Amino acid sequence: MIPLVVALALLTDVSLPHALVGFGVFQIVWGIRYGLPVSVEPMKALAALAIAGALTYAELALAGLVLGALLLAIGLTGTLARVERWIGEPVIRGVQFAVGLVLLETGVDLAVGDPVLAAAGVAIAAAAALAGHGKASALAVAVVGIALALVTAGVPAPRWPGAPPTLSLAVLSGAVTRNTADGIAAQLAMTIGNAALATSLLFADLFDAEVTPDELSASMGATNLIAVPLGAIPMCHGCDGVAGKHAFGARTGGANVVLGVGYLVAVPFASPALLDAFPVAMLGALLAIVAVSLARNALDSENVALSVAIGLVALATNLGVAFLLGIVAHLAWERVGESDESTDRL
Repeated sequence: MIPLVVALALLTDVSLPHALVGFGVFQIVWGIRYGLPVSVEPMKALAALAIAGALTYAELALAGLVLGALLLAIGLTGTLARVERWIGEPVIRGVQFAVGLVLLETGVDLAVGDPVLAAAGVAIAAAAALAGHGKASALAVAVVGIALALVTAGVPAPRWPGAPPTLSLAVLSGAVTRNTADGIAAQLAMTIGNAALATSLLFADLFDAEVTPDELSASMGATNLIAVPLGAIPMCHGCDGVAGKHAFGARTGGANVVLGVGYLVAVPFASPALLDAFPVAMLGALLAIVAVSLARNALDSENVALSVAIGLVALATNLGVAFLLGIVAHLAWERVGESDESTDRL
């Protein structure tokens, strides 16, 4: 969460204090509701596009609201499994790979401004990995970056955030663009695959708990419809976040309460001066680490070639086009497989 939110606050019009309030509140809400260490994290496809400059703040917010309505409707009507059947696992992995490539490109662009500082960020991540804390490598870089910002700017005087960024009807109507539609399509694939289906399975495997994908879809929908108008960024659940919390010892929703309180305590200190002092080149290294973590998911695909192709097409065109072409290719591949099975039986 921290690397993406810091990047959004530095590179876009996202308000860091309001984003932290959203994460803090909903970490607590869903931790209490499910009684499990459920993840509340940024919608990565939308965040990556916004960080890369492909989405404005208004487009990011509108995409979050549309996805909120879609996910709530899917969850309440129990239709998530039918939607997932059309998308397919290789397409989901391909979108993850594409998002990783987008973040990597942005990270490299930021890092070249100060290669020494960027190399220091990579070295910190490598040290964390060698110490057996690979999953915390991005967090280690973020903590060092925040420490450098505190040394440069000093500890800011605490101040509670004011009104959230304006999202009037006129602002949102101007955000009805192809870029918004592309972001919604790509994020929907990741959310259905990672945040709903995979998270539900992980709760069963790690905690012997039954949380249906439709329940998770509905809670994500409600989160965004409430939080985005109040200045938060689009949020979702995620299997990686649950796995990370479990690896660090979380077993109940109490972990969410502790984390949520931590975010809320940080809100009054999340000042513009502190953000401006964050080393941008180190942020580039941070985004590159997150990018590699996302992109490597393509290796787990049941059709690695298709997943990699989706990522490359997305880099050459855009995520929306790659997503739609990926669905067509996946359905055609499945049809060919079914035909081969029928021929073998004959």
